[in-house]
Amino acid sequence: MLLTSVYVRVLAGHETTMALNILGHFSLRMQGSQACKRCSSSLSSFRDILRSELEGIRAAGTWKHERVITSPQAASIRVRERSGDVLNFCANNYLGLSSHPEVVAAAQDALSKYGAGLSSVRFICGTQDIHLELEEKIAKFHNREDAILYACCFDANTGLFEVALTSEDAVFSDQLNHASIIDGIRLCKAQKHRYKHGDMAELEALLKSSSARIKLIASDGAFSMDGSITPLPEMSLLAEKYGATIFLDECHTTGLLGKTGRGTEEYYELFGKVDIINSTLGKALGGAAGGYTTGPKELVTLLRQRSRPYLFSNSLPPAVVAGASKVFDLLMGGSELVDKLASNTRRFREGMKAAGFNIKGGDHPIVAVMLGDARLAADFADDMLERGIYVIGFSFPVVPKGEARIRVQISAIHSTTDIDNCLEAFTDIGKKRGVIS
Repeated sequence: MLLTSVYVRVLAGHETTMALNILGHFSLRMQGSQACKRCSSSLSSFRDILRSELEGIRAAGTWKHERVITSPQAASIRVRERSGDVLNFCANNYLGLSSHPEVVAAAQDALSKYGAGLSSVRFICGTQDIHLELEEKIAKFHNREDAILYACCFDANTGLFEVALTSEDAVFSDQLNHASIIDGIRLCKAQKHRYKHGDMAELEALLKSSSARIKLIASDGAFSMDGSITPLPEMSLLAEKYGATIFLDECHTTGLLGKTGRGTEEYYELFGKVDIINSTLGKALGGAAGGYTTGPKELVTLLRQRSRPYLFSNSLPPAVVAGASKVFDLLMGGSELVDKLASNTRRFREGMKAAGFNIKGGDHPIVAVMLGDARLAADFADDMLERGIYVIGFSFPVVPKGEARIRVQISAIHSTTDIDNCLEAFTDIGKKRGVIS
């Protein structure tokens, strides 16, 4: 009725402007209604596709549940799904420093002195003296020229390759490298080659056939799903023979591998053979957050100028920086925690082998208990939780299909009783489920 009345007034030459405004508004509402219908239809189709993907994950038995922890990270923790404490055998808290009183105190002091955060990237208004002090400690710890901090090691890996390499260069990547290395390599313009896991013969063939300006070998120091350690002795010989540069992601070696926790080089007693090291502050080194690159000063300087994750991400919060800095003080002050971790690892590995389990890795505190079937791995982990042991089953796409496993991670703060209780639970459930006899 309103529209008809206004239209008549328009014909009579009255209130033309008002009529046009109302007609225009009505037209826009009609267009908006049609657009909303199209949007609703598109969103509905999108949801259907996503639901189908989710149903496929559930049907395959590879659904990943997030158990909720209601306590600090420690050898014993509390989870929402179960009353009482459970022994934690699945954290990257290798040295038990995530809740160490000195680390916590350092973080609290920095929170009071420097605030909660910087609200800025490093090059604008986000560099405090403690950031520079931590970078100096990192370089000193690894005996390198310089170091640069990132929000996490994923950022360090995605920020490295596109800066360091051009189309004239080539990168040679281990087949089982971490997803962050793979993603970082994808971002660069270099020629990309992949060799079978730890296969130095294939790596040599690829290096020999390459005429690239820079030949960069990229590998994890220790592989997080297997606990295997990269063959640095053979790799370094190939690097010397073919003029290649070695990059290692040391996230699962820094602070825990080698006599004083210096990582893969110290483990093999081959100091100075790795040219570029990326690692994390979020595992053995306090477990909070942060990552870094350490190596030649020229490389670190170039990363400060061009690395996108560094240039466009906020600075690490002061509490995180101070906590990590205290961790390096503890590590450089003695090797007691590294020694205890090695002893615990030997005890657990020997016990699992004696029980008849198929385990991967050498003497790394990551112990992959191979089960094969995804659903079995998930059910086995649930059974372990009922026994008061917190472990997680891993399956595709985190590991290849048919290679589902439970990944156990040993910590320096586990007691021998903790280790033995875990072994007993594994043995009982393994027999119950027909994994061992």
